[in-house]
Amino acid sequence: MRIVIDTNCLLVSIQDYSDYHWLWQAFCNKKFVLCYTDEILNEYQEVLSHYYSDALANYVIDAILNARHAESVTVYYKWQLITADLDDNKFVDCAVSANAACIVSNDKHFNVLKEIDFPQINVVDIDTFRQLI
Repeated sequence: MRIVIDTNCLLVSIQDYSDYHWLWQAFCNKKFVLCYTDEILNEYQEVLSHYYSDALANYVIDAILNARHAESVTVYYKWQLITADLDDNKFVDCAVSANAACIVSNDKHFNVLKEIDFPQINVVDIDTFRQLI
């Protein structure tokens, strides 16, 4: 299963003590293919460095870059489907380009995608995704 993970979900899954650590563990255990763009990796790096440390952020980015079950995606078209927070569009564009099964996000800005017929993008929250895998 090919997926895109929003930064908010990755952020809460990294630490061992988190209730959502299972998501990072599922990635490490090759339960899905993580699709990403350079823009997404840059946001991961920035946010993880801000909330945790540069060392942890670098570890996560290196783990993604070196994983055979992670795929760099080139986006050729920017859909601009989310207007409430334009930064969220990078995840949408990646999911469309990667033909991902879903975007894992707890961000309510993605709810607008339920009203859009094309391109059809499945967004699930982190708890729902756990049931899927």
